[in-house]
Amino acid sequence: MTGPARSGYLAVDSGGSGLRVVLGVPGREPSAPRASKEPVRTGGRGIDPAHLMEQLVPLARALAEEAGVSGLDAAVVGAAGFASLGDALRAELPGALSRELGVRTVALAADAVTAYVGALGPRPGAVLAAGTGLIAVGTDLTGWRRADGWGHLLGDCGGGAWIGRAGLEAALRAHDGRDGGSAALLSRAEERFGPVNGLPGLLYPRSDRPAVLASFAPQVAECAGRDPVAAGILRAAARHMAESAAAVCPAAGSPEVALTGGLFKMGDALLVPLREELATRLPHARQVPAEGDPLHGAVRIATDLAAGRFTLPGEPAMLCVVPAPGD
Repeated sequence: MTGPARSGYLAVDSGGSGLRVVLGVPGREPSAPRASKEPVRTGGRGIDPAHLMEQLVPLARALAEEAGVSGLDAAVVGAAGFASLGDALRAELPGALSRELGVRTVALAADAVTAYVGALGPRPGAVLAAGTGLIAVGTDLTGWRRADGWGHLLGDCGGGAWIGRAGLEAALRAHDGRDGGSAALLSRAEERFGPVNGLPGLLYPRSDRPAVLASFAPQVAECAGRDPVAAGILRAAARHMAESAAAVCPAAGSPEVALTGGLFKMGDALLVPLREELATRLPHARQVPAEGDPLHGAVRIATDLAAGRFTLPGEPAMLCVVPAPGD
C-alpha cells in the first residue's frame, strides 16, 4: 500500500451472495462498499480462509489506495456460518490479514453478531435476523445467546424458506383435496413453478433449495390479506420468531428488540402479527427500528477497536478479537 501515513480500518460482510467490504479512517465516513459476487466456499475445514482472502485482498488494496491509507489498525470480518464452520478462519485469517494487508488487530464474528451490532449497537437486547433463514441473537453485554439458525432442514423456523415451504405445502394440499389447502396458493405456485406435481423434481435435486423455497414467501404474504391459510402461515411464522427472540432476550432491565433482514420487506402481513407476538412474549422489551445492517455492524466494531473503546463480550464461536502475530 502506498500514500500518506494514514491508518484505517477494514469492515467485511461475508454472506450468501459474496463479500461486501468498506474501508474507513477515524473521523471520516467509511468508503462506499466494494463487493464480490461469489460466496466464500465451505468444505471439510469449514469456511475456506484462502478463498476469502482471494476475494478480499484486491478489494481492500483498491480501497486503501483510493483513501490514501498506508496501514490498517483493525479488520472486522462478519461471516455467515462462522459459529459452526469458523475453525479454519480463527486459525488462519489473522495471520493472513497481517501478511497481506498489514492488519494489526482482527475481529472475527458470526454474521448474526454483526447484524446485532448494526441494528442495536453495544446495548442489551435481542435481534431477529430473517432472510432465507432465521436466527435470533441476544446479549446482556456479558455474553451472547443465540436461538435457531439451524438451517432449513432442522430449523430456521419462521424464515423465508420456512414460509415458502409452508405455502407450497398448502398448495399441494389444495391440489390433493386434503384439509388445510389453499386454492390461492395453488394458483400462485402454478404461476411460478408450473404444474405442482413437478415440484419434487424441481426442488429436491437443487443445492440452492432454501433460496427456491424462500422465493415463494412473498407470494404467501401477497395472499394473506384475503386467504386465511396464507394468513395463518404468517401468524405461525411470527410465533416462531417471537419464541426465538424470547429465548435470547435478557430477562432483566429494559432491553431493546430489533428486526433486520430482507424478509421483513414483506410488510404488514408479517410485521403486524410479529409485533403482537413480541409484545406478548417480551412485555419488558422495547421494540425499536434497526439502525443499520450487518456491514454497518462490522464498521461499528472496527471503529470501536481502532479507538480503543471496544466493550462487547467475546466468545470463540460468536465474536473473537485476535492481535496480529507478533503484536
